[in-house]
Amino acid sequence: MHILLPTGVQTEEIVRAAAAGFDADVVVTGKVASFLTVGQLIRLIESGTSAYDLVLVSGMCTADFSPVETATGVPVYRGPCHAADLPLILPLLGTISLSRTIPADELIALERREQATGQVAKQEAEAKSAFLLKDCKIGGSSRMKVLAEIMDAHRRENLLEIAQIYLEEGADILDLGFGFDATPKDVTRVFSALKGLDCVLSVDTQESGLIRAALPFVDLVLSLHEDNIPLVGEEVAAAGCAAVIVPHEQTLEENLAAAKVVGIANCIADPLLQPVGSGLVSSLAGFEETGVPLFFGAGNVTELLDADSVGVNALLAGMAYEVGASVIFTSEHSDKTRGSVREIRASTEMMALMEGRPYPKDLGLDLFCIKEKRRRREPPLQYDGVAAPAEETADLTYDPCGNFRIGIENDKIVAVLKDVAYTGTTWEEVFAAILAAGNISFLDHAAYLGKELYKAELALRFGRSFEQDGPF
Repeated sequence: MHILLPTGVQTEEIVRAAAAGFDADVVVTGKVASFLTVGQLIRLIESGTSAYDLVLVSGMCTADFSPVETATGVPVYRGPCHAADLPLILPLLGTISLSRTIPADELIALERREQATGQVAKQEAEAKSAFLLKDCKIGGSSRMKVLAEIMDAHRRENLLEIAQIYLEEGADILDLGFGFDATPKDVTRVFSALKGLDCVLSVDTQESGLIRAALPFVDLVLSLHEDNIPLVGEEVAAAGCAAVIVPHEQTLEENLAAAKVVGIANCIADPLLQPVGSGLVSSLAGFEETGVPLFFGAGNVTELLDADSVGVNALLAGMAYEVGASVIFTSEHSDKTRGSVREIRASTEMMALMEGRPYPKDLGLDLFCIKEKRRRREPPLQYDGVAAPAEETADLTYDPCGNFRIGIENDKIVAVLKDVAYTGTTWEEVFAAILAAGNISFLDHAAYLGKELYKAELALRFGRSFEQDGPF
């Protein structure tokens, strides 16, 4: 396969090193590869030493090269955005389908993600389970199921909205928690409000009266032990509900046996995972084979640790996988754990793809958020001189077009000027609308808006709060 690789002065060395050993012509078209034009490319193809089978342009190119294909008959595909990624792409030519519009690195990542997601779904469809909660497989060879708790459900005014968000984020089981101030009427009211949801529901309380009120609505009860099994155990069994069994004054094994005696057919054992500093490592020893699926309370650790939840949840899911857990518990009770349902779901899918692999890496799915898996080594920028930094002027001249108030509402960036809101999910969308309306006349104001709008976009992306003129 004879390939043409147009590149720029800055990336020539990287591209030539990547092309070594391939039937490829590396041609420098200017300082920057992404500035390649249609006319340039046609001339390069026509002046080639032999016919090309394809052209791989920089993924950063913005030109439409379809006229090149019409004129020369040679297909033009997008390569990776960064020349440093070219060694990953060239060996795959002929085995993958490239795109004329999507950069090759993004395309491959998307295809790998889709393949990984499809593999998880296939494995789950073929998996055997210990039992079912509705159509949800529990235990056996099935994927760990995500149980997402809505704490103090009886106090939530937007309960249905929260429930729908958790389900969209990947919760398999929706768990409603009730504090000691809740009443049976509260339980009935809350579950009745969710009657339109087609999902597995559980009640999270140890109060027998609240459990009894929830039985007509739920598939699972959290949690039973020697104090409440004698009071509601037979009713739980009669309702056909499964139950999470915990140790209390009696051991986990003793309470599991008591649950079986009263007729609860499907039990899940919770050895109780302790938070960091209260016995996390030693509590892992309690996750032993009990003959029933295991419950892993990851949320108890994440909520009580002041660290970003992404990596914490991934590690906890790895622990849950190693001890053979079938259900993993999480919550988003505090602002710092927002997004935990999605993070835990992604983590369980990563663990499901572990079969035949020694480590949960290179799976097609990942939880990278801030750090990169592999830093790109781009060539240094070329310049002859360095301009001295200018001091900020103390005198500020306001743009006569007016001043914007920027914020975030309903997962959108909002910029308000003279009672008109410009909205979007990216800074470019909002800035383009402002520019089209002619509401910027100073360059420094344009730079300021770009900075603040992009800060707002980052806040959306990372689930953070936003303060105009404040640090990100």
